[in-house]
Amino acid sequence: MICVGICDTTFDRFNMGAAAIDELKKNASGIKIIRSTVPGVKDLPVASKKLIEEQNCEIVMALGMPGPQEKDKMCAHEASTGLIRAQLMTNKHILEVFVHEDEEENPKELKILAETRAREHAQNLIKMLFKPEQLQKEAGTGVREGKPDVGPL
Repeated sequence: MICVGICDTTFDRFNMGAAAIDELKKNASGIKIIRSTVPGVKDLPVASKKLIEEQNCEIVMALGMPGPQEKDKMCAHEASTGLIRAQLMTNKHILEVFVHEDEEENPKELKILAETRAREHAQNLIKMLFKPEQLQKEAGTGVREGKPDVGPL
């Protein structure tokens, strides 16, 4: 059984962790899911690292929804840098799944984006674990998560 970590935040305006878990349960067998919820995006790096080191997760999804203010963007950048460091320290993948609140003006569209991005990254996680050849086939094809694919050049 492969352990998968899901780390999300209370700051999110949509429950992306639940969407990712639902997608994983529908499309992957032989996995154990452990969820950790933290207050904000800057808490994701240590929570993700703890899922790997203390819960023996093979891979983690770190889901967050930074706000639209400049301070929020700075916090998202710091969180992203921390997630990269946690990956390097543990030699395990942490899929950063951020939806910035200003990506969509309409709350309904923002909700659709958050759910779609969480689910599509859950599919990426499945490919990374069980179907790496599928990712190789998608290399250079302009695939986007949560938004329309842009296609190859």
